[in-house]
Amino acid sequence: MPDFAEPLARLIQEFKRLPGIGQKSAQRLAFHVLRAPREDAQHLAQALVDVKDQLGICEACNNISDGEQCNFCRDAHRDRTVICVVEEPHNILPIETTRQFHGLYHVLHGALSPLRGIGPEQLRIANLVQRIQSGEVKELILATNPTVEGEATAVYLSRLTKPLGVKVTRIAMGIPVGSDLEFADEVTMGKSLENRREM
Repeated sequence: MPDFAEPLARLIQEFKRLPGIGQKSAQRLAFHVLRAPREDAQHLAQALVDVKDQLGICEACNNISDGEQCNFCRDAHRDRTVICVVEEPHNILPIETTRQFHGLYHVLHGALSPLRGIGPEQLRIANLVQRIQSGEVKELILATNPTVEGEATAVYLSRLTKPLGVKVTRIAMGIPVGSDLEFADEVTMGKSLENRREM
């Protein structure tokens, strides 16, 4: 690896810490920042700081939010009788792009994985149960990823919530097993929602 000036080498190292960024991509990004006007670098730095300082977790659904509640929970036009459960906040986008789902979301912030030490206590399940017990929720759509962990989480949630009197459905397997929801195209995601099955 060539020797770069210390600030540039440090920037490359920081970029390499980002997911999907290797040495060459990190160098390209670092040199782009170096060539860009100072204002662009300041805007980038400020955007990074703002993400950390101004965003939090929605008190209702655990989605990323810039207030007490996220945009979906604040939207009075959303169907409050249906909740779609996802593993991570970025899993909401593929569902929203189908324009077929008009209910609310619940973000678990992970999936059950005993080998990695992730049990029900580490996931945001308690407030999901509270939302169901409020009596407004009629259907729970389990849209966890089609992986071993995602399937285990869906089965666990189905067994936990069915006795509460809510209809529990699982998205259809139009999405390839072993992949992640964020990589699903609109048609596949739409078909998965359309062909969900009761568990």
